[in-house]
Amino acid sequence: MLIGVPRELESGERRVALVPEAVSKLVSAGFEVVVERGAGVAASFPDTAYEEAGARLADDVWQAEAIVKVRKPNDAEAQKLRSGQVLIGFLEPLTDTAGIERLSERGVQAFAMESIPRTTRAQSMDALSSQATVSGYKAVLIAAERLPRFFPMLMTAAGTVAPAKVLVLGAGVAGLQAIATARRLGAVVAGFDVRPVVREQVESLGATFLELGVTGEETEGGYARELTEEEQRKQQEALAERIPDYDAVITTALIPGRPAPKLIPAAAVARMRPGSVIVDLAAEAGGNAEPTEPGEIVERDGVTLVGLTNLASTMPYHASQLYARNVSALLQHLAPEGKLALDWDDEITTGACVTREKVAAA
Repeated sequence: MLIGVPRELESGERRVALVPEAVSKLVSAGFEVVVERGAGVAASFPDTAYEEAGARLADDVWQAEAIVKVRKPNDAEAQKLRSGQVLIGFLEPLTDTAGIERLSERGVQAFAMESIPRTTRAQSMDALSSQATVSGYKAVLIAAERLPRFFPMLMTAAGTVAPAKVLVLGAGVAGLQAIATARRLGAVVAGFDVRPVVREQVESLGATFLELGVTGEETEGGYARELTEEEQRKQQEALAERIPDYDAVITTALIPGRPAPKLIPAAAVARMRPGSVIVDLAAEAGGNAEPTEPGEIVERDGVTLVGLTNLASTMPYHASQLYARNVSALLQHLAPEGKLALDWDDEITTGACVTREKVAAA
């Protein structure tokens, strides 16, 4: 099976779908890999590294049997796809219905990385989790850079400096990574999640679990169920009372395909101390803080709100490395021993597939 790795064309996207380490392992497993020249340069993987790993370089890789990408194909790229070809990437099946329909019309066998079932068997393919790990880590670094205070407690000849107080909203993969990173930097950290089952995980990282009196159940996919309007109101009121106690807040509450829940009203932001920072990891879906502007860094009432999107792409080396391992695991699942053998009775194959090759009527 020949795998093609094109350059990512979306503005600001620095990741690459396969790194040399993954290429080497795939070649050993019976695959052939062709990489577009320059595909990995932005992630610090030069062309020579791919050649040494066993890949072939080319100016056009779209004739390969399988195309692996990070982001969904644009209109021009979609026109290069043919019936029966395999496509793997973050394809946004819940929000880009037109793009999915375009792939369906071309008969592409498309597998969305965000649709991988969240099961034990599929853990090695879980790209949402791997990229959330990167985002949670980077969010804390941004908060530390923007906050006009030290994160750790310092004892100096000029006196003692108190540590920063950090609140992380949401204790999924990104939230737990943010908690762990903030703790490593020396901050006093609290975490909140409506799912009481994650309390132990928050506390195991050395953080305090913030009690707000609002709880919700965990869905089958591991996400928190959407709160009712009354529950959301109570949550906002409780947070508005507690948020002024913190110097930095990192929000991570996000359910795929849905607008981000508004956890922090503008009135709560106005009550925070001047110089405080909110890093909103849900900005791509509108943001957890009411004043967040997706893609922008703004200041409201002396508080900095960071609404940058695609944080994983700002750390492209390791983000690509982790993503490549997810993609490689899926490829080897779909094509054991390097030969495509799609099992439509398998939950991973059917769960990740968002379009299938059209079969002509007999």
